[in-house]
Amino acid sequence: MINGLFRDKSRSRLPIIVVAIGVMLTVFMNAYITGFMGDTIEMNARFTHGHLKVMTRAYAENERQVPNDLAMTEVTALKEELAGRFPELDWAAPIQFGGLVDVPDEKGETRSQGPAAGMGVDLLSPESREAERLNITGSIVRGRMVQNPGEALLAEQFSQKLGVDPGDEVTLIGSTMYGSMSIYNFIVAGTVSFGAEALDRGSIIVDIEDARHALDMKDAAGELVGLFDTGYYDDERALEVAQAFKSAYEGDDDDYAPVMKTLAQQRSMGQLIKMLDVWSFYIIAVFIIAMALVLWNAGLLGGLRRYGEFGVRLAMGEEKSHLYRTLIYESVFIGIAGAIIGTAIGLFFAALIQKYGINISGMMEGSAMMYPSAIRTRITPVDYYIGFIPGLLSTVVGAMLAGIGIYKRKTSQLFKELEA
Repeated sequence: MINGLFRDKSRSRLPIIVVAIGVMLTVFMNAYITGFMGDTIEMNARFTHGHLKVMTRAYAENERQVPNDLAMTEVTALKEELAGRFPELDWAAPIQFGGLVDVPDEKGETRSQGPAAGMGVDLLSPESREAERLNITGSIVRGRMVQNPGEALLAEQFSQKLGVDPGDEVTLIGSTMYGSMSIYNFIVAGTVSFGAEALDRGSIIVDIEDARHALDMKDAAGELVGLFDTGYYDDERALEVAQAFKSAYEGDDDDYAPVMKTLAQQRSMGQLIKMLDVWSFYIIAVFIIAMALVLWNAGLLGGLRRYGEFGVRLAMGEEKSHLYRTLIYESVFIGIAGAIIGTAIGLFFAALIQKYGINISGMMEGSAMMYPSAIRTRITPVDYYIGFIPGLLSTVVGAMLAGIGIYKRKTSQLFKELEA
């Protein structure tokens, strides 16, 4: 049977090409979705949401406003407790804040100013992994990393707008945790660009202790965020951790009692994570249906071309069921061959995009959500076998549909057909 397929290339070449193209697209699209959506989720997790986040109950109800007047206190003790109970997570206590960055001239008068989204992270502690987690060092465009208290990093795009260079002094005007006005001076150590419009539009990054001094938040933080050591979000494990944390505060109705949320439970992130799960299913389903229709038609054309062959085989006594099974066995071979070729080509293109990426920074202007500036695929173990699902199913289904015509042939008319 297989030798027959090799000898008669018209029976195998077109179906294998069709299957290979479909499998290639399936593999590539799955790697694309895993890479782009995964990078988007992890970028938002690293900068704002964490894989798990602890806040006060009142803060959580107004989370979009970043209400630092509802922040947690004694966060050092809580952070140590979380690190002891959930060692697979790396915990950090960043402070998100808003304010106005004012740039003075040589006379101390305002030269330029603009609204800023600030972030206080631990940049100066030797054991801190914050700079590495946020890739701050690798994002510096001009100047250097923060090395001393009282220094800040500005987004490159923001600094250009304000006309600020490394070494200049800027003033952060905001409000403290207790509602009074806060005015705090910083020296710009450098500028950064993360490639995300939401961050590059107007960010200022300072050391966590400077943020606490400026906002009068001694041993306080609006949020405690935890990230899995694996680097990737695990929704099932995150729910287990959140449930275990919740049980310790069962019955505590205090507005300042800590609550824990998973990444999927925060704002629109749950929808994004669900999209990542279902899109792979939709892609496979679409390609199975499309390829089955194409192969069905290819099978019908092949059946017409082999009409005489089928007639001879039936006239020689071959059972219809055996002939039908033979067609299905051929389709299995074609499906496997097409899936292997398509998977290899799909992985090749996915590996190229994974390494070099596609710059889409121009498409992300004005976006409120943090998206990576470059699309990169991510090859996972699933990509090595996911193409075999549509590859095999479509060929078998196509052959089964096309082979129905075999049962409509009437043995009494076969000899008349052959004589004709």
